Amino acid sequence: MTNTSLLSVTADSGYCSEKNLSYCKTNKIKPFIKLQTHETQKTRKYKNNIGKHFNMNKEIINGDYQYTCHNGQTLEYIESTHSTKYGFKQTFKTYRSMSCLGCPLKAKCFYNYNEEKHKNKDKQFKVNHHWEDLKEESNQNIHSDEGTMKRMIRSIQTEGTFGDMKYNDDFTRVNHRSKEKVYKEFALYAIGRNINKFHRFEHGSLSEYTN
Repeated sequence: MTNTSLLSVTADSGYCSEKNLSYCKTNKIKPFIKLQTHETQKTRKYKNNIGKHFNMNKEIINGDYQYTCHNGQTLEYIESTHSTKYGFKQTFKTYRSMSCLGCPLKAKCFYNYNEEKHKNKDKQFKVNHHWEDLKEESNQNIHSDEGTMKRMIRSIQTEGTFGDMKYNDDFTRVNHRSKEKVYKEFALYAIGRNINKFHRFEHGSLSEYTN
């Protein structure tokens, strides 16, 4: 049974970042946020890309991940690097193949494969495991029964309103700057919009709201 007492948030892929999902994790908020690869994950090209770590066999050896490529070669952990952007620290782990010499799958595995350039190179990639775990958790949430319902409700209640605002009311950008002025401008617009909706409801056809 779903614990409905938990806080949750539903958003599109534009909000799917490690920083946002980490915030949800820390504050015990259940995220229903689409991954930026939500649509591409359904494609055959994505599933058949043997050069990506998520399509390789993964297991934990001596406390760390070890990958095995489609040619049976082991890619072991080499080093960790860190990056700080907008005050948020990210950790990346580098994995490299023991040897890709003579591999018959090299052309499919290497990005923009060039026979001369990649002839003596071994496969190498970086993985942010914390980010991958957070994405997998959110991805499982949105594909659950609860997540499917939340996305359906959001598309009905939210997306339609945004579309009406942008294309029918031509409200595509604010005219003021600063947080306070933007808030006031949008508040005035929302008040006017709600009054207009109430007027249409009172004097218009009910079919407008039932179709």
